[in-house]
Amino acid sequence: MSQQFYDPLLAALPASQPLANSYWASTQALPKLLPALNGCQQTDVAIIGGGYTGLLTAYYLATEYNIDCHVLEANQVGFGASARNAGFVLKGSGRLGYSAMAKRWDMTTAQGIYTEFTQAVNRVEGLINQHQIQCEPQDKGYLKVAHNPKALSSLKSAADFIQQNMAKDSDFTAEFINAEAFRNQYLNHHQAYGALRLNDGFGINPLKLLLGYKSMVEKLGITINEQSCVRDWIEENGKHRLVTDQGELLANKVIMAGNAYSPKQLNQRIDDKFLPILSNIIVTEPLTADELKAAGLHSHQVTMDTRILKYYFRLLPDNRLLFGGRGAVWGKDAAKPIYGQRLKLAMDKCFPHLSRKKVAYNWTGWIAASMDDMPHVYSNNGVGYSLGYCGAGVSFSAQAAFRLAQSIAGETLPNLPLYNSPLPTMPFTKARRIGQWGYYHYGWLKDKFG
Repeated sequence: MSQQFYDPLLAALPASQPLANSYWASTQALPKLLPALNGCQQTDVAIIGGGYTGLLTAYYLATEYNIDCHVLEANQVGFGASARNAGFVLKGSGRLGYSAMAKRWDMTTAQGIYTEFTQAVNRVEGLINQHQIQCEPQDKGYLKVAHNPKALSSLKSAADFIQQNMAKDSDFTAEFINAEAFRNQYLNHHQAYGALRLNDGFGINPLKLLLGYKSMVEKLGITINEQSCVRDWIEENGKHRLVTDQGELLANKVIMAGNAYSPKQLNQRIDDKFLPILSNIIVTEPLTADELKAAGLHSHQVTMDTRILKYYFRLLPDNRLLFGGRGAVWGKDAAKPIYGQRLKLAMDKCFPHLSRKKVAYNWTGWIAASMDDMPHVYSNNGVGYSLGYCGAGVSFSAQAAFRLAQSIAGETLPNLPLYNSPLPTMPFTKARRIGQWGYYHYGWLKDKFG
């Protein structure tokens, strides 16, 4: 089964999947495959998944607690979401705004979550600097583009709420930019009614960041086995036996770090508790200086609009434009050209001068959403997971990994919904895709007429 048809809700295993034909893969050759798990081996903590979360959990277990761990990757490090995303390092995860968090829980809880998301961005930046990871970090700044006047008003309200209730003056700077100034100084976006610029957030090459994390883990002597998909998980007498094609790993504790690339049946703790959603990204051919000027692309800052079905984009270091949004509903449709074509049409409406510019790369990947729109980093009785980043895992995966390592080591985590409650079960699990299809149609109508 090729990657184009892989669907976590249908496929039994994520094994034997090719790498995505992404722009990132063209910028960085993957290193030689690491050996697969062979024979019977033992470890204190087994980690399933060699993406951001799995690698950094291993890193923190070793450096903070000197705990023996072992990483199992079903394919090759660089296969999953960690190497397919848009490379946006943002303060946030899930789909809830902070005022909604305060209403759902209370102000103290919302403030605590804000702090965790702030630390996540700082943690990624710190790892890049400490380990000199050459992942092409771009200019600081996160632009949120209002797609209608009501959205601009909502942006102002959200920023005021954060400034008044969440942030210290020194760590939150919100600058409102009217439509004319935004088009002249940042991006000549023909559907922009103004924008909010936040001082945090930046773009990176996600594959190079991932391989930087991999190098950090290897330097610590931690074993990473690639092409080692877990085909059976047997719990007996408080121990865990993870069975792969060529070997078995016996562990005292287990971390599930596959996020949306977790198969439909891995462990009852996460089965039927998340919705895999396809995201689609296109990248243009490089733009010339004249094309950049004509299109009005003056900024390399990461940008996202305020639609329910959001578009996100940024100018890459080699002056290609990356533009992303939702993909197909069903995995079997992921490779159909229509989804990339729709993104190109959306891009052309935003930047009409690029209508004749060719798309050089078009790929898709899975993200994971939880029922309550929040990521859950949870462990109990020696089994933990982090799941539900909802597309914002580049930054929060680092904080999640740190908290997972703390939890496995027996430390108490902050008393927040992110950490103190397991993933809620998705209702009507067999109808998840139908519900998603309906939500997409609702979102399209809301974005167009609301």
